[in-house]
Amino acid sequence: MRPAHFLASVVTAAAAVIALANPASAASVNYVALGDSYASGLGTGSYDGSSGGCKRGPLAYPALWAASHAPASFKSVACSGARTSDVLNNQVSSLTASTTLVTLQVGGNDAGFTDVVTTCTFGSDQDCVNRVNQSKAYIQNTLPGVLNNVYGTVRSKSPSARVVVLGYPRIYKVPGSCNVGLSDTKRAAINSGSDALHAGISARAAAAGFTYVDVRGAFTGHEICSSSWWLNSLSWPVEESYHPNQNGHRSGYLPALQAVIG
Repeated sequence: MRPAHFLASVVTAAAAVIALANPASAASVNYVALGDSYASGLGTGSYDGSSGGCKRGPLAYPALWAASHAPASFKSVACSGARTSDVLNNQVSSLTASTTLVTLQVGGNDAGFTDVVTTCTFGSDQDCVNRVNQSKAYIQNTLPGVLNNVYGTVRSKSPSARVVVLGYPRIYKVPGSCNVGLSDTKRAAINSGSDALHAGISARAAAAGFTYVDVRGAFTGHEICSSSWWLNSLSWPVEESYHPNQNGHRSGYLPALQAVIG
């Protein structure tokens, strides 16, 4: 082979590898976002009226990625309050054989995130620790099976898609700069629940052959009670509490997602 032909072959092969590894550079990306309120954008304060109670908005990380990369198609069906059963019953129908990129974030509601926060807000330190331990038991014993079901269904619907599963941040900096609110015992307990979710979700994502994105590092130094919060504390509307704010999506989730898909 002539040197010029060899060089051209190398360049062509390299371009193909890059396109496969980085959907953002591919000629055609058909992107579908699945998940719960962390994926829909609840907490950013800006929502599409047509999404109703799902609270999907243009400042959520899936929409931000789509806006900056201009995929051939983009659809978010993520919905506030969604559990794994909701993803199966109401969201995976948006996937097709032509879907090339899927992001998926679910599991927090199955593990009782809202009830954990409520118990820790109004109960004693021990009430909080006990409720978090209940969630951990669910994450260890039950969540793996339901995640396997979701991940298997996603793969069957879109057999050729790159599937990226995103995790959840730690909520609090412990100890932190907050002088009021939850005790450090409660804050540490809630964070341990986030760590348990990370362990459970990442293991099942890996078993499914999906890419997992751990955002805990991205949010380190930006938790509630840090000097620069990327999460809402108790706020109004109440449903936006303990969710990533605009900075959390733009500076936390989006770069973490871009780090694996471009």
